[in-house]
Amino acid sequence: MRIGELADAVGVTTRTVRHYHHLGLLPEPERLSNGYRDYTLRHAVVLARIRRLTELGLGLGEVRDVLADEAGKDLAEVLSELDEDLARQEAALRERRARLRALMEDGVSVEGPVSPELASLFRRTAHLSDSPMAAKDREILALMESTAGPEERERFSGIMSAALEDPAGIERVRAAYALLDDLADAEPDDPRVEHAAHALVECLPSELMLPTPPIDQDNSFLRAFYADFAPAQAEAIRRTVQIVTRGRNVPSPPPDPPA
Repeated sequence: MRIGELADAVGVTTRTVRHYHHLGLLPEPERLSNGYRDYTLRHAVVLARIRRLTELGLGLGEVRDVLADEAGKDLAEVLSELDEDLARQEAALRERRARLRALMEDGVSVEGPVSPELASLFRRTAHLSDSPMAAKDREILALMESTAGPEERERFSGIMSAALEDPAGIERVRAAYALLDDLADAEPDDPRVEHAAHALVECLPSELMLPTPPIDQDNSFLRAFYADFAPAQAEAIRRTVQIVTRGRNVPSPPPDPPA
């Protein structure tokens, strides 16, 4: 048989046959005097077996294990492993669908799909959505959740949810957002910057205020982070970070600036 006849007989393409040759899955036949490969019935049997195994979901490396006598892994063992893997995939898909249903029931925010915990937090602060800074804060929280590990996400969500149980905490958040919104067109040396920083600190739960090693304010992520804000807003957030890394033992803010 020529390569095209073999491919047609088994229901694959000639390109697939050549690929299997390249991977060593299908032995190459000897060439005739005219240079053409001469395939036998044995090649068709092996090629058909490869096709059946790949249709079952086996990777080509697993197919090689089945075909190789020295692999020590028979077809029944490989198929059992495949069945277990498919069961894990089914469980993962069920979990993802459950999350999607929860998101559809809750409504998907403009920040994109988030965890049920963060979606709940967003709903509880929906009345602050008229603040540009609040909208930006939601984006940052969604980013933090995407990059954090499961335990860190759970801990952070628990801390923030507990903080928002207090109506006074909501009012502190509202006031901090208003201060930051007012700095949109201000200069970094505006006296209101210090007040905004301390207002942000007062919004943070005590669990997030433990002293930590100094943060490199010039690292690439923080530079990109600060660049997303107006200059005075960025300066207020920068001072907030400095206060947080030192703990709450910092001087009180100066008197309110004149209106």
